[in-house]
Parts: sequence; C-alpha cells; structure tokens
Amino acid sequence: MVAKSPLLLAPPYPVEQSLKVLGANLRTARLRRNLTAAEVGEKIGVDRGVVSNAEKGKPSTTIAVYAALLWAYGLTEQLSQVADPESDQEGKALERTRAPRRSRQETSLDDNF
Repeated sequence: MVAKSPLLLAPPYPVEQSLKVLGANLRTARLRRNLTAAEVGEKIGVDRGVVSNAEKGKPSTTIAVYAALLWAYGLTEQLSQVADPESDQEGKALERTRAPRRSRQETSLDDNF
C-alpha cells in the first residue's frame, strides 16, 4: 500500500479552505447551468464521483479536473488570473529589494586620441 502524501491527508488550513470555496463555486456554476454531475463528468471524461469530489474541495482532486470543470462552464479565462505575476504584490516587493541599489554610472567614450 502506498502512503498518501501529508499534503493530501492534512493540507494547510488556508489551502483546505480555498479548495472548499473553489469546489462550492464550481457546484454553483454547475447548478446555475442546470447540469447534473454525471452530465458534466461525461463532458470532461470523468466519473460523476470525480466531479463530486472536486465540488467538495477534496485535496486529492487534480488540477486538471478543476481546469476541465472551468472549461465546461465557460470560465477558463478565470484560470489565467491564478497566480498572475502582476497581482503578486509580495513577490514584486521582494524583487525590488533584490534589485541593485546603485547602477554603474555610464561613462562616455572619449574619441580624442
């Protein structure tokens, strides 16, 4: 028997909560479209149980399933916004702190021989 990753067994609380919110949002999108889990599962090529697990925010659900569900609901443009470098304020601040503090002064070439 293969041991499950600790991340799958007990993900950090913020990760667990984010997955639950994502799952609930996907469920709402499915219900608004008047689709069953079986219908969506068939469209993306998985069993309805996989759709149900995604909607519950199970950590073992692959990112491919979440992305396919977004595609099935016409919401893939939202996926491109995930971890957008332009929205990463902390990362941008850290990058600025690593930037050179002084740049080398440009010297002009003297063509006087």
